[in-house]
Amino acid sequence: MKKLLNTLYVLTPDSYLFCRNETIAVKIGGEEKTAVPAKDIEAIVCFGQMTVSTPLLQFCGDRGISITFLSPHGHFYGRFYGQVSGNVLLRKKQYESMACPDFAGLLVRDILLGKIKNSKTVLMRAARKNEDAAQSLTQASNHLSQLAVQLESCGSIDSMRGIEGAAATIYFSQFDCMLHSPAGFRFETRSRRPPANEVNAVLSFVYTLLTREICSALETVGLDPAAGYLHTLRPGRPSFALDLIEELRAPLCDRFVLSLFNLGQLGEKDFERDFEAVFLNERGRRTVLSSWQKRKGETVQHPFLREKIPIGMIPYSQAMLFARVLRGDLDRYPPFVWR
Repeated sequence: MKKLLNTLYVLTPDSYLFCRNETIAVKIGGEEKTAVPAKDIEAIVCFGQMTVSTPLLQFCGDRGISITFLSPHGHFYGRFYGQVSGNVLLRKKQYESMACPDFAGLLVRDILLGKIKNSKTVLMRAARKNEDAAQSLTQASNHLSQLAVQLESCGSIDSMRGIEGAAATIYFSQFDCMLHSPAGFRFETRSRRPPANEVNAVLSFVYTLLTREICSALETVGLDPAAGYLHTLRPGRPSFALDLIEELRAPLCDRFVLSLFNLGQLGEKDFERDFEAVFLNERGRRTVLSSWQKRKGETVQHPFLREKIPIGMIPYSQAMLFARVLRGDLDRYPPFVWR
């Protein structure tokens, strides 16, 4: 299986990125701050205004190292990468499968069943740790089970989207029951554009990180991140990456964010306000990214592959499994279900 490499996150404004021999270096104010061997890097993510040398772009393109540009608050600007990997025949099968209602419907159902199961797991873990909220969390989990039964008999993707929306409402209604921040942060309700409070700001930021990693995994396998089944197609939108993130939000992102707040790793000094919006500041982003990188290196038993893999390899494993479905090696897509 593919080796888990590191992502280089550059957060300081006006940094200058360049290559020297086989290393990727960063200067700030004319002073070199770091130099990392390129063999250890699979991606570079730049936050805010940066300067990237033309030789570095060529260097990264030749070695398959992607460079993603985000706003200081994590909004996606664009992404640079070299030649598309994989063969054209696999992408041809992917496009053909989008026009097959039976294939698309079965795939979407499996993804959403995985999402509901993972959401239930997060709720029940919290119920075992919080006696005061156990009844509410258990009831919500039972409601999700009922929606999963309805999902099994759904005949259209539009109907499945409706059930997914209802499941998300039930799940997020319990988020504050799982949140025990020493700083008193609250979730209240899901808000995205813009995030209205600190918890939503971190959720949106981490979802952006995982979406970027799923895009990279799909392209590594040879699939098109834009050719989705659940999310509608839109120019510039990685619809298929957004499809696959659905099954992974609760176990990889939500649990991670809850841990950051419940362990007191984030405080008031890690956020900034812009009118009605709340965002992580540079200090907060560094805290989240440091913990995210560490979390990606932890291992977990993959429920389908039956082998231990780093958490950071889960997007790649799911992309690989979907490619096997397209090739006819698997009858249906096995979503990642956290045990």
